[in-house]
Amino acid sequence: MSSVEVISIPFPVVSRRSFSESTSYRRQEERLNALVANLSCSPTLRLTANDLRGATISEEDIFPSLPPLLHGHPDVHLRNGVMKANSSAAKHDPDAERAFFVADIAQVYRQHIRWQTLLPEIQPFYAVKCNPDPYVLRLLAALGAGFDCASNGEISQVLDIGVDPARIIYANPCKATSFVRNAGKVGVHTMTFDNADELHKIARAHPGAKLVVRILADDSKSICAFNIKFGAALDTVPSLLAKAKELNLDVVGVSFHVGSGCYDPSVYTDAVMRAKRAFEMGAEAGYQFSILDVGGGFEDALFEQAATYLTEALGTHFPDRRGIKIIAEPGRFYVSKAFSLATNIIARRAPLAEAFDKKDGEARPPVMYYINDGVYGAFNCILFDHQVVHPYVLSMGGSFHVASSEPLTKCSVWGPTCDSIDCVCPTTELPSGLRVGDWLGFNNMGAYTSCAASQFNGFDVSKVVYTTAGYGAAEARSALEKFAAEGHGL
Repeated sequence: MSSVEVISIPFPVVSRRSFSESTSYRRQEERLNALVANLSCSPTLRLTANDLRGATISEEDIFPSLPPLLHGHPDVHLRNGVMKANSSAAKHDPDAERAFFVADIAQVYRQHIRWQTLLPEIQPFYAVKCNPDPYVLRLLAALGAGFDCASNGEISQVLDIGVDPARIIYANPCKATSFVRNAGKVGVHTMTFDNADELHKIARAHPGAKLVVRILADDSKSICAFNIKFGAALDTVPSLLAKAKELNLDVVGVSFHVGSGCYDPSVYTDAVMRAKRAFEMGAEAGYQFSILDVGGGFEDALFEQAATYLTEALGTHFPDRRGIKIIAEPGRFYVSKAFSLATNIIARRAPLAEAFDKKDGEARPPVMYYINDGVYGAFNCILFDHQVVHPYVLSMGGSFHVASSEPLTKCSVWGPTCDSIDCVCPTTELPSGLRVGDWLGFNNMGAYTSCAASQFNGFDVSKVVYTTAGYGAAEARSALEKFAAEGHGL
């Protein structure tokens, strides 16, 4: 009999009827509790080894300018990619063992449904900087999301696929004058600021802008803090609003950001309270604010908690939300789990004697594996996003099955460049039988990875294979097909 692998479906089926339910605290709490219960007992999808080897993979060219969108579980395409690479290597093709991503676009759809279910009052404006993948942008555009852009380039990417400029917030408080002027020319009017110099700049370059003042929030509970660079202290907001009045600029709202990768969602409570005070300052200055931007920081594993804190805080500080549009800037929440990466072991160093080397009294794993992507490529998330990645074996000795009895050895994993900081895993445990030509996989590689990858040392950026699988696959494809049929994103 063939071996069986059990693969958990990443998100349960959620009824669309929940979208139209009342947003009262009781109903919101009921939806949260039901969703958490569903998550804890998600059904599983069973794939046998034969299924993975013999699966029929069809493809569809929804957008002629993009790679085809395949069908099937991401694991199928990871293994297919490995087999194709091995076949190319046997033919001595150059760069045959190139690393590659597999992206499940249906996972992005599932996250969108999850967002709508738990935060129905808050419109997501996807943070393009997190991952400007062309399929991700098109799907979120098709689903009605807005976009948080930080540069002319990002604005162009979004506009080029047919998104109305009204669905863009230029959420960079410190912009080049030419960028501000160009935003006005292309119809992007909503933008953030946090200082007086920015107000003078906007008054010169785009006096018709709709401005959102970005205030400081507690970002001490996040992986990447922003307060050191952005945000106005509350006690400076009145003077900023007075300057905006003097310059005849229209300030329409307040934004904050608790930092990227927030691991304590309780900070949203304090941030919303600060935003309420800023709204009051706006009224005192003669403005009537209509936008509240609650920023980003949404972590997949803590999203239910974040939704609870936000809902309660909004109920406390903004009980009457008539006339107020509430938006957010999620990034990693949408894409982190949607992308996996397959890498090839291109080199191996091991001492003749299996003993630990020591440097400055610190033990170092004796075996070093070198893979064909690193911190100058997809793994820049280690340096810039403070991520810790965990490799697993995709194939060993030409087999996709690794026996549980296979002995493990301490090792380190390194990228392919000639720089010594190109370390993917300083220490980990992998099967001792791994050799050059075997493959390692990495999950949760969708956020702040390929978007910041370089070609340092002449190494190419890893390409992406796209698929849809599981719950939401048909819905995601249908949304993309409709988007394309309307003439967008082609």
